[in-house]
Amino acid sequence: MSVETRPLRELASVIRSKNAKPYRLTLDVLFERRHIFEYVRDTGALSEKAVAAAYGIAPEQITSSFVFDAGMGFKFTLRRPRVQGSLGDSDIYGAQQHAPLLDIAIPWGADAPPPESRAEGRAPTQPA
Repeated sequence: MSVETRPLRELASVIRSKNAKPYRLTLDVLFERRHIFEYVRDTGALSEKAVAAAYGIAPEQITSSFVFDAGMGFKFTLRRPRVQGSLGDSDIYGAQQHAPLLDIAIPWGADAPPPESRAEGRAPTQPA
């Protein structure tokens, strides 16, 4: 029996990366809906092991991680593959390094919250 999954990008409202000094990157995953956050947290699918696999790095490259229940978020800090601003660094701000997180598979079983758009409840965007 196969387990259904949903990609993290369908569940989180913010998935971003940024510099954490010249030698580290910080990855943030934030949720708008508490029941979705708690479900993802309780599956254990968004872990250091999953992040390391998504980035193709050893788990030891992740220097810290924590779940912030009050803010409905996850934070992972990892070593940058190149020092910020060094020769070959293609993203000096670290702002374009979040893409591997988008496809992390979150198990979505019978106990999962009802499917909903992560955008539900937001004010409609006004056309330009």
